[in-house]
Amino acid sequence: MRLVQFCHPGAEGGVRVGVEQEYGNGVIDVKEFDPSMPSTMREFLELGEKAMDCAQRALSSGQTTLPYSAVKLLSPVTGPDKVVCVGMNYTDHCLEQNAPIPKEPIIFSKFPSSITGPYDDIALPNESQEVDWEVELAFVIGRKGKHIKASLPLHSVKNISTFRTTSRFQEEDALSYVAGFTVANDVSARDWQMQRNGKQWLLGKTFDTFCPLGPALVTTAALTDVHNLGIRCLVNGGVVQDSNTSQLIFKTEKLVAWVSQFVTLHPGDVFLTGTPPGVGVFRKPPVFLERGDVVECQIDEIGTIRNTVV
Repeated sequence: MRLVQFCHPGAEGGVRVGVEQEYGNGVIDVKEFDPSMPSTMREFLELGEKAMDCAQRALSSGQTTLPYSAVKLLSPVTGPDKVVCVGMNYTDHCLEQNAPIPKEPIIFSKFPSSITGPYDDIALPNESQEVDWEVELAFVIGRKGKHIKASLPLHSVKNISTFRTTSRFQEEDALSYVAGFTVANDVSARDWQMQRNGKQWLLGKTFDTFCPLGPALVTTAALTDVHNLGIRCLVNGGVVQDSNTSQLIFKTEKLVAWVSQFVTLHPGDVFLTGTPPGVGVFRKPPVFLERGDVVECQIDEIGTIRNTVV
């Protein structure tokens, strides 16, 4: 399934959860189909299988379908408990920087207030002159969990390479905590990320509108292989990033297991899994976004987000 959050144009306060018809034939309003369903994706995910079953029934019914001209697509999730990000998680991105392959996931965060919709504007802050693009595969947590079950406890792993490769981890269990996947742009102010704030990444990553997400939350079952999808970023129509999610160093299951050692995961939590090579800061000379630029982030089978820089 392809789940969306939407509102009617001009009614941004009236958030609804929808499920997309096949072949781009519109959106079914899940709450219109079943008034007992909640209005936001986070609340929807908190209902678990009951909500997913309802969405599937709504899709099968073909009822209450709205044309795309009658809806404004929002970020698939708004107001999550947390936005977890992973740095240096593509092999080819590490090679681009002549950086060693990480031995364990590099985790940082963005504030949830940075989230914006798949076609909303990216606002250039006056405080930065080095704003950059980063296309990323994102996933959303579907159920609460801590110390996600593995047959070998994570704290007993002495060699991180074992963590990365062992078949003893019950990765299927970790994947069952994921509601679905979406496209993200981890917009980054490189001056604040790399030079200011003690070189802590948070402030450079978390300006308002620095986390476009969308266009839909695509369930795992709807994807052929989430870890073998083309991933691209275009700026003003020119391709600047072009890779494949097979280049991910730590894949979805590993990230769920790793992060759940430290924090409880909640329905609606967003994970950004890292970016491939081609970001502006490592070009020679460096290239940064300017007002009027149009940034498109694409992942095969999931979709495209398109944001104008203002």
